Formats: sequence, structure tokens, C-alpha cells
Amino acid sequence: MRLAGMLGAVLAVFVLGASPAAAAEDALSPGQKRAVEEVVREYLRRNPEVLLEAIGAIRAKREAKQQSNVRKNLVSLRGELENDPTSPVGGNPQGNVTIVEFFDYQCPYCKRVLPAVQTLLKTDGNIRYVFKEFPILGPQSVVAARAALAAWKLDRDRYVPFHTALMQSRGRLSERKILDVAAEIGLDVERLRAAMADPGIDKVLARNAELARALDINGTPAFVIGEKVVPGAVDLETLTALVSQARGG
Repeated sequence: MRLAGMLGAVLAVFVLGASPAAAAEDALSPGQKRAVEEVVREYLRRNPEVLLEAIGAIRAKREAKQQSNVRKNLVSLRGELENDPTSPVGGNPQGNVTIVEFFDYQCPYCKRVLPAVQTLLKTDGNIRYVFKEFPILGPQSVVAARAALAAWKLDRDRYVPFHTALMQSRGRLSERKILDVAAEIGLDVERLRAAMADPGIDKVLARNAELARALDINGTPAFVIGEKVVPGAVDLETLTALVSQARGG
């Protein structure tokens, strides 16, 4: 019975995450430890599903804790997410629902979701859209993000056309290609190039990355809509439903 009890205590460590100290009342002698280890080894060999259950329980516990942290951070960071003046804004600046998108100009999934976003903003004129430049796919993504933030600083009316043109571009980006797109939509390329060197842009990108980490965003695109953080290239129907939920119905 004592050995069975010790086995139960050890299994509690695996399955329930109990500490070894709490699992056993008395310290085990070397001989007892070897006996328990052998029993546990044989038990797990005959019942490997126990390990899978333990791994699943641990993963679920971690995910629940992670989601709890994300919800708390979403509340505390709401103002910065939605109202940071360094973040470009599209749609209706006075809209009653705000969507925040984290994106990368070289991300194929960001490009794929663009038509759904455009349709949503055209059909619902009461959405405020916040752009969070989150360049994670290499140096040229950073160049594109710097150019876009410089465009926002120089001429806010041209940011969305520039953003859209970069998203609709095909193939890998280069600085030359980015500046050519800027010229095509009417930006002064020399002024843009100078504005891209502003060290303030580095701070904006760094802070966007910090916000992404706080919300457990590690890929693009990712959307913050109401109380939800939604990763991936969601479709128009999903976006519409999330906006409806954010409005309370």
C-alpha cells in the first residue's frame, strides 16, 4: 500500500503538476526511490496515454494562463493600441468601433486579407482602422514600414494609398521598388527618404513589437477588435461578425 501511495504521489507530479515535496509526506530512501522509479517506468510503459494526458493538461494550463495575461494586457494597453498619434489611422477617424491591425508588407497573408478589409471599410462607414507596422519578415519589411511611417508624418492623406499600393505589389520588396511606389502615388521621394531616417520611427517600431509581445502576437496579420485578438487572414464574414460583437450585438 505504501508503494502504491508513493506511485500515486509521483503520478500526481506528472498529471496534476503537484510539487514533489507536496506529493510525498516522507522523504524516500534511495532504495524506495529506485522502487518507485521502476514502478512508474513500468506503469508508463503499459499506459503511455497517461503521458499524453499529462502533456495536454500542462499545455492547457499554460494556454489558459497566457490567454488570461493577454486579456489583462488588452485592457491596460487599450489606449495605446487605439489612440497612439504615431499610428496611422484609416476608415472613419470618428468611428464607433476600432480595428487595430498588425501587419508586414511582405506577408502574403496580409496581402490576401486586404480585399476583405477594403470591402469592410467601404460597406461600414463607422469603423476606425489603426495600422500597426510590424515588420518581421526581414530588412526590406523594415524599410517598407519606415517609408510608410514617414509618409504618415509627411502627408497623412497619402498614407492609405501608399499602404494599399505596397500591399498590392508583387514580388520581393526593395528600397528602389518602395520609393517607386511612393512616387507613383504622389509622395516627394527625397523628402520621404529624409523622413525615413527619423530616429523616432525606430521607437515606433520597437513599441509596436512590444505591444505585439504583450498580446501574444507573433505573426501577421493579427487584428484587435473589441475584446478579441484574432490572428491570421480572416475572411470578410468573420471580420463583420467581430465588429458586430464589438458593438454589442
